[in-house]
Amino acid sequence: MKRRPHSLFPDGLSDESAAAISEFLHQLAAACEARYLVQLRRHRSRQMNLYDPEAPWRIPPGEPF
Repeated sequence: MKRRPHSLFPDGLSDESAAAISEFLHQLAAACEARYLVQLRRHRSRQMNLYDPEAPWRIPPGEPF
């Protein structure tokens, strides 16, 4: 297994190791989404209404200046 400097993931992992890392990351993402679901939905809904394309200079109601 050869590791490149500043590389997050090393080269030369076995298939089993790659599958285990992938499964772990998927489980971690699922646990994070389950734990913070309300906050994630609230953030995503705010991101969808960032501005009015007809009047982009207006700030959406309830948004801080």
